[in-house]
Amino acid sequence: MSEIQIDASLVRRLIANQFPQWSHLPITPVHPAGWDNRTFRLGETMSVRLPSAARYAVQVEKEQRWLPKLAQQLPLPIPQPLAMGEPACGYPWRWSIYRWVEGEPARRESVADLNAFAQTLAHFLAALQQVDATDGPPAGPENFFRGGSLRVYDAETRRALAALDRQVDVEAASAIWERALASAWSKSPVWFHGDVSAGNLLVRNGTLHAVIDFGTSGVGDPACDLAIAWTFFSGESRKTFRTALALDEETWMRGRGWALWKASILLAGHAQSNAVEMQQAQRTLHEVLVD
Repeated sequence: MSEIQIDASLVRRLIANQFPQWSHLPITPVHPAGWDNRTFRLGETMSVRLPSAARYAVQVEKEQRWLPKLAQQLPLPIPQPLAMGEPACGYPWRWSIYRWVEGEPARRESVADLNAFAQTLAHFLAALQQVDATDGPPAGPENFFRGGSLRVYDAETRRALAALDRQVDVEAASAIWERALASAWSKSPVWFHGDVSAGNLLVRNGTLHAVIDFGTSGVGDPACDLAIAWTFFSGESRKTFRTALALDEETWMRGRGWALWKASILLAGHAQSNAVEMQQAQRTLHEVLVD
């Protein structure tokens, strides 16, 4: 993580320096704070988003370029860039101002109908996959290989499973992982979000209202967007999600692999995880193994 102090005081100086027309507006931190970026509300209608480290800074220009084009073809609101800030006031990277998007991060208890939520999300992802992928950003280190091969994380996953030997059925988990590695996306690249997690799905009045944080988006294999089937859905809602998002069985297996990878490394690295992350990882791994 960056050692730069990213707080409301810094944001206030940046706004005054580059966008004085908004310098009179109140600035308040958004919670939860996030990992890749720090977000602040600017007045009532805008937000400010600053990368927290150099490896996330490349996401700024990507979102500025692609979000307006994606928004025209998607059935739900996504972040709308209003301006891009330059390095200043001791802050070394570009940063963004967006239109504020209403809603709260998804929680199962805040969703009125989980099956309807699953269907809405599936339709959104299906629409995203239909957007012209020409010249879209490919999988690579800039988006942590979302949309690429799971083999990038093979050694890391095997180490994590070995460390969890007494906590999970490593044989079963390894078999799931092997099957996920056994196939690859053979069709033309399609758009993917890259981080379809509850925190990036905004709920309003009990329904899915918007999808945010396209920092790891790109074009390639959409399997990474399927991990939500095990991290958030279960039983009937997972079946609804799969039925509404018509993809082949091998792609779903790779999606299961993405869920297995994330849950296993969080559990194996529990010293760096909080209690909520641990509980979520344990639930996800259970869902992956019993599905």
